[in-house]
Amino acid sequence: MGLGCAGLSPWMYARPDLDDQAWASLLNAAVDLGVGLLDTADVYGQGHNEQLIGQALGHRRSEVLIATKVGMVVDDLATLTWHCDGRPTHLRAAVEASLRRLRSGSVDLCYLHRVDPAVPLEESWGALASMVKDGMIRHLGLSDVHVRDAERAHRIHPVAAIQSELSLWSRAPLGGRRHGEDVVDWCARNGALFVPFSPLGRGFLTGTITPDTSFAPGDLRTRHPWFTSAARAGNHRILTPLREVAKRHDATESQVALAWLLAQGDHVIPIPGTTRLVYMRSNISAAKLTLTPQDLSLLDSTPPPAQEPS
Repeated sequence: MGLGCAGLSPWMYARPDLDDQAWASLLNAAVDLGVGLLDTADVYGQGHNEQLIGQALGHRRSEVLIATKVGMVVDDLATLTWHCDGRPTHLRAAVEASLRRLRSGSVDLCYLHRVDPAVPLEESWGALASMVKDGMIRHLGLSDVHVRDAERAHRIHPVAAIQSELSLWSRAPLGGRRHGEDVVDWCARNGALFVPFSPLGRGFLTGTITPDTSFAPGDLRTRHPWFTSAARAGNHRILTPLREVAKRHDATESQVALAWLLAQGDHVIPIPGTTRLVYMRSNISAAKLTLTPQDLSLLDSTPPPAQEPS
């Protein structure tokens, strides 16, 4: 199990009022518990997230794999407006800055955060591949891409991982199986990891969010069409099969949601994010939960959210 670190910096979700020392303790606890992959990006907190990881784990660098992302530029952190920048000059400067913040000589896994529509993918990917040759990066990944983009990149340099949103209520990477667009299967066939972000449905699959739940100012979910009060009320039906399976196994909804992802293949590594140690322990223990064919059949029939994201 990996750990998504975005919530430890002001980014998409309201950051709890704790200092960096508390987050450093959490990151060290994650490594102690066997979390082997930390996921960050240069835009998370506009560099704060990488700096936090570097400060907290610089002395334990060999014990954990660190993945970061480049190629996205935040225009306004308050409104979370951003644009892509896949130019080779920007990517090299971004990786150099990430290395300084992470206090590391190389990045274990570096993703192209988004494909820049203004720059040919081959140019962006070629620039990152040159940094592998230079020893700045060990492995390359892509974020939020279709199979056709993965194929284009893979012809230039091996794609080691693809990261996309995947959970029981967000199944786009699995949705194109009939049309050869199954990204999860492509990863399996090409020896790449598939890393699902938001594996707990941005918190909804924990079963703790109700139609009356209020989000703090700055939380992206205040603007997300899946999280309007009306949508939350309609989407509550998604939790019914999840809770049925959880009851069978004396598990939590979160553990079942993560176990379903792990059942998609040995190459699938979810990266649930959390700011609380108790939830981290619970998430990690999901790896011990084996779902039956009956469980998987029921979960696979889970209805999609009432509204698709914009």
